[in-house]
Amino acid sequence: MFFQWLKRYMPRSLYGRAALILLLPIVTLQLAVSVAFIQRHFATVTEQLTAAVVLELEYLRDEVENSVSPDIALARLSRAFEMEGHFVVAQSAPEQDYRTWYDLTGRRVFAELRGGLPGVRAVSLPNDRRVTLWLETDAGLAELRFRRDRLSASNPHQLLVIMIVLGTILTVVSFVFLRNQLRPIRRLGIAAEAFGKGRHVPYRPTGALEVRAAGNAFLDMRARIERQIEQRTLMLSGVSHDLRTPLTRLKLGLSLLDDVDREPLERDVDEMREMLDAFLDFARGEAESPPEPVDPVALVAMIVDDARRSGRSVSIVSSEGTGEVRLRVGAIRRAVENLIGNAVRYGTKAEISVALTAKALRISVEDDGPGIPEAQRAEAIKPFSRLEPGRNQNRGAGVGLGLAIATDIARAHGGALRLSKSERLGGLRVDLVIGR
Repeated sequence: MFFQWLKRYMPRSLYGRAALILLLPIVTLQLAVSVAFIQRHFATVTEQLTAAVVLELEYLRDEVENSVSPDIALARLSRAFEMEGHFVVAQSAPEQDYRTWYDLTGRRVFAELRGGLPGVRAVSLPNDRRVTLWLETDAGLAELRFRRDRLSASNPHQLLVIMIVLGTILTVVSFVFLRNQLRPIRRLGIAAEAFGKGRHVPYRPTGALEVRAAGNAFLDMRARIERQIEQRTLMLSGVSHDLRTPLTRLKLGLSLLDDVDREPLERDVDEMREMLDAFLDFARGEAESPPEPVDPVALVAMIVDDARRSGRSVSIVSSEGTGEVRLRVGAIRRAVENLIGNAVRYGTKAEISVALTAKALRISVEDDGPGIPEAQRAEAIKPFSRLEPGRNQNRGAGVGLGLAIATDIARAHGGALRLSKSERLGGLRVDLVIGR
């Protein structure tokens, strides 16, 4: 339960997690040294040094109070104890102790002097070099000045400064090294993501042995997939040529028959040609021209205009965002045309909306047809799937590849095809979502 709660606050990226692994030991070590060494060591040293000065001050006060000439005794003992001492009026002493905010041992000095030497009026620690102490005696208020290093270790903050400076330098060096080690992994991720979206990004394995092994495996996989796509394209080109030739001869032969016998057979030949074209479109997949930057709004508007000229009831109802997206124009055109064809085949009209954001492109096609039940939507995008109970097959010919082709094109662009119910028209809503 604790680790599940902690994961929500952990970095998501590999760079962030590696940086946390790097910084956590350094910060923990510095905190441990600060607590164990600075607090304990300097506190112990301060107590020992201050205790020695307290003994000297007690002896000085006793001698001054028992002397016939307190001024002479104070001056003589002050010189002996390496101090500067003289009597002052009571009003010249401050009302409270003083120390700077960065003085690490000041509080300990105050506690030791007041606890071991009764009669201390005030103590001033203006810097790390001098100490001024006001001590009450029977002969009057004595002001004593001496070096700070007699009470505590000199410059106790130097250790903190050295730790922070060295820690910063080592952290910067480690970050540079860490970035160089993670850069090949990021380049591999960029190349893999681009290949998933149908783009070819130059990549050369670099970095550690494990990263190089993963990079070489990726290159081998990409090469095998590209060879398979190329071989499939060549095979389908041959199949297309071989099948279209006998279909053409068959159609020429049918033209010699009477109209009564010829028309049904010609419809069968045309349907066979359409089925062949649909199958080739699906099998061709992403074996097309490379992606290029295009304006998706202008592309969809052009597709809609072509559909209107062919007599289809299609319109663009909304358009959001501007800019260009890297797309395979022919593939996107084929996908949108298939979606429009399905919409007007099973409904009376199709409405299209385009939304372009910083992260994704969404092309939505809605119709007023019977729609597809939610339980059958996953089946509807499979190849050669024909949902007779949910869609009226008498409205037109089809081989069940329209949504499958659109899904394949969306995945080739690193996106997805989503089916839902149209809230505006009541039929089917198909969203072609492509990441930017």
